[in-house]
This record gives sequence, structure tokens and C-alpha cells, in this order.
Amino acid sequence: MALSLSAVSLALFILTAPVSLSTGSNKCVARNFGHGSVVCECNSTYCDSIGKEALPPLGQYSSYLSSMAGSRLEPGQGPVQVNSSGAGLRLTIVPYQKYQKIRGFGGAMTDAAAMNILSLSPGTQDQLLRQYFSSEGIGYSVVRVPMASCDFSTRLYTYDDTAADYALDNFTLAPEDINMKIPLLQRAQAMSPQPLSLLASAWSAPAWMKTNGALIGKGSLKGQPGGKEHKTWAQYYIRFLEEYAKYNLTFWAVTTGNEPSAGHITNYSFQALGFTPEEQRDWVALDLGPALQASSFPHTHILLLDDNRLLLPHWAKVVLSDVHAGRYIHGVAVHWYMDSFVPAEISLGTTHHIYPEYYLFGAEACAGWSPIDRGVKLGSWDRAEQYAHDIIEDLNHYVVGWTDWNLALDQTGGPNWVKNFVDSPVIVDTKHDIFYKQPTFYSMAHFSKFLWEGSQRVGVSASQKTDLEFSAFVRPDGSVVLIILNRSSSVIQFDVWDPMVGYIPSTAPPHSLLTLAWNTH
Repeated sequence: MALSLSAVSLALFILTAPVSLSTGSNKCVARNFGHGSVVCECNSTYCDSIGKEALPPLGQYSSYLSSMAGSRLEPGQGPVQVNSSGAGLRLTIVPYQKYQKIRGFGGAMTDAAAMNILSLSPGTQDQLLRQYFSSEGIGYSVVRVPMASCDFSTRLYTYDDTAADYALDNFTLAPEDINMKIPLLQRAQAMSPQPLSLLASAWSAPAWMKTNGALIGKGSLKGQPGGKEHKTWAQYYIRFLEEYAKYNLTFWAVTTGNEPSAGHITNYSFQALGFTPEEQRDWVALDLGPALQASSFPHTHILLLDDNRLLLPHWAKVVLSDVHAGRYIHGVAVHWYMDSFVPAEISLGTTHHIYPEYYLFGAEACAGWSPIDRGVKLGSWDRAEQYAHDIIEDLNHYVVGWTDWNLALDQTGGPNWVKNFVDSPVIVDTKHDIFYKQPTFYSMAHFSKFLWEGSQRVGVSASQKTDLEFSAFVRPDGSVVLIILNRSSSVIQFDVWDPMVGYIPSTAPPHSLLTLAWNTH
């Protein structure tokens, strides 16, 4: 049936017209773009927010619900009960089973993210940064910062493109750092109630240090670990840390390099630097570790791998079984791509059990990267569930934090010089000076807002088989947080039993994410 133009216009208006949904202190201005759920629209003067989290008194619990049906961190409260509600399913908190402590959650300040944020008016920029970093926002505490260009840049560059400059006399930060990333990081830090944990990752060494003479494609450092290229590449890291320190930005950690496996792929389309685990082990032992130790940044952590977890535990075994490399390393950074190919217990679990003194950290994830499901999907609830499922699975296998990829992208999922467009929790519409908070933004919020640094994962057991996925934590102040994901299309009723306080009767609507929090004393 052919629709008239006016009917089409009306249908489009109904599809994208704002609808207010109750969400705490400010309601979500919801827009539906036909991808299963809604986005929340924000501008310079208005954005939904749950504000600062305030725990109810002992004997009460707080709940926060997000769902495919349109709830966005919808707050609730109720009394803790003396008796069970009689629901068939009971989730029991086991506080004496103690696991890893949380480091934090966050995203990446890529060139693309910085460009998108700065494309908005100053008021809207502030609004966007507040959503992530302020105490009224979702409590991001980690920011990954690419060292020089990556695919989410508009050009190829490093900080020293002068051939054979082994003394790094020409090392200089790029305009992208000085005019965009650094000012935004300073603004984010000023808003944040705690010091941000900055994490640096390099995509490629300068072309003159590399076997293929190019930033892209299959190539690694010339020579051998301990040789002049490897020593210079380690000093390049130190120079980067020194330059950022001039702007009062210090780094919690550096990684040994983004996705070293990519540098072994013939015709790889964007910036990469190949390392085998053996080469990475020797470079850390002979070059990067000693250089960092001798620098002004001896307390900056080194995270190995920075690549997909399916490379574990083999990669960790090669590097960490070497006493010379192992003494400089603090943790293992993993990316989420290809997670479905290897069970978390085999990769993350095995690595933790062999090397419990090294922490596991989620360093990169994004939706819309797969060729069969590419780019931005405004309002995709499926992607929100992918995030929550992966975070819960990682947390339940000893991971101490989880970092999303670009903090903000445009409506095409860029800019990206190689057109490797993906999705982001925040999508910017420069023309209208607005941004959309995707369902994945709220997925992140259910963890980043409530799992403060130092929160410790504790045991939680289900009385019967269930479709629910969950993880429980005791925070530094003794309060308990339980995060529950229901990816099924059924309503699931359950009780939470905390032996310290009693029963919390609860319901997980279909396709929902629920955070429960309560005091124990």
C-alpha cells in the first residue's frame, strides 16, 4: 500500500517524537529510531540524570532498572523483609567468599571522540562530560588515551616522524593532543570527584623504526629487544608521559601496545605494531621495564597483551613465566572482540589461577564492529545486553575493570580514516547541538555508577537453574550491590537473601538490567 507523503511524515514524527520516561531527578527525553528501544536526547540545558546515589537506611534497599521497554536507571526503594516472598528462585549473598577488587570503568578519549565532543557548543560539551565524569553522572574513572593516531583519527601520524631520530629530539605532541584531548581530559578531571585513572596505548611506532617502513600493515620493530629501535620505542613511551605530565595529567598505566597480533596480519588496513609474546616479554624485560623504572614514572603500571582474550592463557604464560619481564608487569589488558570463541573460564579464569598476583583488566570494547552488524544503531537494546553480559562474565572471572572504546562518535560511527565505523554509548548530532545516550550508556552506568574503586566481588549462589546473570559486590563502606541481567523474554521473580539483613523480594522484567543496593550496618 502506498502511503501519502503526509502520512509518512506523520509516521516519522510519531517514531522520533520525544516521550518523557521517568528516570530519577530528570526524565529521559526518549526517541525511538526503530532499533528495539529508545535513546535519551540531551542538549546544553537538559539531560536525564539519577543524580548522586544516596543509599536508604538499614532495612531498606534501592533498585535501579533499565529495560528494553524504556526504563532508564529508574529508581525504586522498598523494605528488606524478614521472610521469603516464596518466589521459587533465591539468590544468596555469600560475603565470606571474597574475590577481586574493582579498579574502575570508563571509555577512550580518541581523536574522534575529542572531535565529536568539541563539535558541540560549550554548554553541550559540558553536559556530555558531566554525564560521564561528574558525581551526578555515571562515575567513569578510567580513560584510555591512544598515543598518537589510530583508526579513529582523521590522519596518520606519530609523535616523531623524523627518520632515524633515535634521540627523539623531534618528539612533539600533535595538535590533536594539545588542542583537543588534553583540554577535554583536564575538564573531565575537574568534574570528577576522584582522580581519573589514565591508560595509554600505542597503535604503532614511527615508520622509520619498523620492518615494513609504514604505520599500517604487517610490521614490527626492526632489530631485536635490547637493540636501538627497541630502546628508542621504550623512550618514546617515557617522552609521552613527560609531555602529558606538563599538563598535570599523569597515567595510572601504559599497555605494551594495542593489539600486537594485528601487526602480523598481511595487508592489515590500519595502524599496528606486531609483537609475538616472546618479543613482548623480552622488550619489557630489556627495554620498557627498565626505562620506566629509571624515569620520573616508576609507579606507572605496565599491562601486557592489550588484545583479545582468546590469546590467553598462552600469551600470559610466555611473558609472566619470565622473572625478568614479570617483575615489571602489573596486569593483563584484554579486548572483548571474539569473546564468544573462547569460554571465559579457559582464558580469564585459567590466567588468574596461574598468575593471581597480576590483575585482569578490560581495555577495549565496542558494539557495531562486526561486518554483519556494523556501525551505529540508535536505540539497540540487543547491544546493551551484549555489554552487560560481557561485563558480568568478565567480573565473574576476576576482571577488575572494563573500558569502553570511543566516548562519543558521530551518527555514521566516525570519524575514522579507514572507515572502520562502529557504535558508541554517546552519539553526537552536531547540526542540532544535541547528543543521544544509547542503551549501552545505561548498561555501563549499572556498573560504573555503583561499583566504586575498592569494591570487592563476593559470592552469590542461585537456588536453582535460571536465565538470570548476576554479580555481587561489597563496597568500601560495607554496602552491598547486586547487578542482575535478564536477557530472556519472561518476567523472572526472585528473592535476594543477604544473611546480614534479610530478604529482598524482586522482579526482573523481560530484557532488563537491574542494580540493587543496600546497607548492612
